[in-house]
Amino acid sequence: MKTIKDVASLAGVSVATVSRALNKSGYVSEKSRLKVETAIKELDFYPNEVARSLYQKKSKLIGFLLPDISNPFFPLVAKGIEDKMNQMGYNLILGNVQESSDKENEYIRTFSQNNVAGVLSAVEGGFRNMKGMPFVMLDRVASNKEYSVYSDDYQGGSLAAQAVVERNPGEVIVMVGPRDISKSLVRSAGSIKVLEENNINYHLFETESFQFESAEKAAVHLLEKFPKANSIIASNDIHALAVMREAIRKGIKIPEELQIVGYDDNPYSKLMYPSLSTIAQPAYQIGYKGAEILCARIEGKPIKEKNVQLPVTLEIRESLRKKDKDE
Repeated sequence: MKTIKDVASLAGVSVATVSRALNKSGYVSEKSRLKVETAIKELDFYPNEVARSLYQKKSKLIGFLLPDISNPFFPLVAKGIEDKMNQMGYNLILGNVQESSDKENEYIRTFSQNNVAGVLSAVEGGFRNMKGMPFVMLDRVASNKEYSVYSDDYQGGSLAAQAVVERNPGEVIVMVGPRDISKSLVRSAGSIKVLEENNINYHLFETESFQFESAEKAAVHLLEKFPKANSIIASNDIHALAVMREAIRKGIKIPEELQIVGYDDNPYSKLMYPSLSTIAQPAYQIGYKGAEILCARIEGKPIKEKNVQLPVTLEIRESLRKKDKDE
């Protein structure tokens, strides 16, 4: 592994001169700067970002706290972040919290030790221990004091319920995600309002988690508890797909006997047969816009909106019954 001393030796300058050239601090003659740049290219030298950050009191590293990397929604958010951060010259460190406060605190300590320039968090309340680091909440609604980018979950819940109402709903089950995640309650509130306005009979079914591991058990429990269900508004695509799989295993016809609408529009929703109708969240845009706001915070640039809400759309596929012959 090449070091700063190797660069200095090849360039014929002092280590201090190489350091000033790399960190853009202090005077370096144009002749010496060209020698250093040539040596860096020849040696294929990459500076130690941690060491540079300690010297400059800032770094080109960004932390991203996410609740569950196995949920396909969050890698799409991460892609949006990474694309914007790469444009701005930053690198990303992922922290997969898995709904554990201990893991969350450990990752925040790691971010602090690596002197990250800022943090993006998709973890509920993930700003509590940021210790002065610039941060932006993603896919979570923050107060007016914090910066955040999220989708319109009330609109999403309303669209999902309206889609069911228009298609011979029968007995409707509304899956409600974890109550400690505010988005869960907002989504279900949107659905409940539409169902009640249309005098539709419905039941609530609460899930403990949005995580992949809990979905299969939840699906089995739901169909055992509500064997006559005709329509299910799922809390996310993972749970919707799990319910579809369990229903098919039981010989229930989708969508003739049971129609299902998910939430997120993860890539697997199109691959399932029947394909899953779902509420499409702009996951990539959430990550990209959040990264854009964080970069502006780090660089002291003006920000027009502290809280950015993005619209969602209904993607109609095979898991919903048809409204009429023309649909």
